[in-house]
Amino acid sequence: MLQDLALQPLDDIKIIDVSSFLAGPFCSTQLAEFGAEVWKVELPEIGDALRRFGTITKNGDSLPWLSECRNKKSITLDMRTAEGARLMKQLVAKADVFVENFQPGTLEKWGLGWDTLKEINPRLIMVRISGYGQTGPYRDRPGFGRIANAFGGLSFLAGFPDRPPVTPGSATIPDYMAGLYGALGTLLALQARHRTGRGQMIDIGLYEPIFRILDEIAPAYAYKGLVRQRMGPGTVNVVPHSHYPTRDGRWIAIACTNDKIYARLAVAMGQPELAQPESWGTLANRERDREQVDRHVGEWTSKHDRAELLRICEENQVPCGPIYSIDEIFEDLQYQARGNILKMQDERVGELPIPNLVPRLSDTPGSVKWLGPKLGEHNDEVFKGLLGLTDDDLRRLAAEGVI
Repeated sequence: MLQDLALQPLDDIKIIDVSSFLAGPFCSTQLAEFGAEVWKVELPEIGDALRRFGTITKNGDSLPWLSECRNKKSITLDMRTAEGARLMKQLVAKADVFVENFQPGTLEKWGLGWDTLKEINPRLIMVRISGYGQTGPYRDRPGFGRIANAFGGLSFLAGFPDRPPVTPGSATIPDYMAGLYGALGTLLALQARHRTGRGQMIDIGLYEPIFRILDEIAPAYAYKGLVRQRMGPGTVNVVPHSHYPTRDGRWIAIACTNDKIYARLAVAMGQPELAQPESWGTLANRERDREQVDRHVGEWTSKHDRAELLRICEENQVPCGPIYSIDEIFEDLQYQARGNILKMQDERVGELPIPNLVPRLSDTPGSVKWLGPKLGEHNDEVFKGLLGLTDDDLRRLAAEGVI
């Protein structure tokens, strides 16, 4: 079937994004990539904090802003003012989704809480992302990604057992995960609205997606009292399943998730006898001798360059992969073939490579139309075209600091 580039899955959906920094913005960005019209609401003259986070470009906006707020329309509005709240309510009446990530109670203080907005628009879907969610004894605590990694249980597992916990890859993982679940919740709520005609509220604590992805850690603790500890690059329940050094000073990841795959690795190492039941052919024996098994594999990998190891493992159907730095990702043929890095042209920064869309749809694949917009770039389009305000109205509102 041919791709219908004109049709997008969400091209009839209008979203108000009043969130800041990353979790909420990432939620609405994913929806914008597949056709939703997103009105990104920012404070007049100040803008979203994400504009000033990370590497700042020559035009004053950051690379995270340009990349993660793609496809959005920027309008300025101070919802803290009576006039700003009034205009927001007019926008809500015309919207399908409202995304926010303030501390609980903030919007209620401005007269824009869920109870108010659902009366204005019963079909509205509201995504609320906060540090600990809208309920519970911690609901009023501020939260950021680093705190969510810690509270959600991931930081405790990151690092080596004899050293302090480390940042698990990135402090922003919870923000991206919460944004992902926010987008999923929006799609589920849209499907439910299709049947019921009613919107609903989606409530996500920043730590909750982290806790959700920790495989068997919760049932294992309840079932047998196991408190999993840091294991460095190792993996609970399976071995060898770790990172190993190469002769040319690089690293390779090898994953033997069962006895059959380990037998292939033993053949690749030229020692098929290691896969015999009396040796390390059973997971129980490998778990028993975990340190010896990992050391033995590491000694083998250290005798070969990374490219050679990848060839040997591939020939023997042993799951393996290079541990890449970002410069190697840019050079990799698989990334190039899949178009994982999208090169965008922008008058402000020239060519800017950014991560491409996920997921990949065969018929309505989505697109990136533009990078993060200029502050207030779409004020006229939204306030005049959608709400019917005049030029005089806009001049007055700007003078009063409302827009």
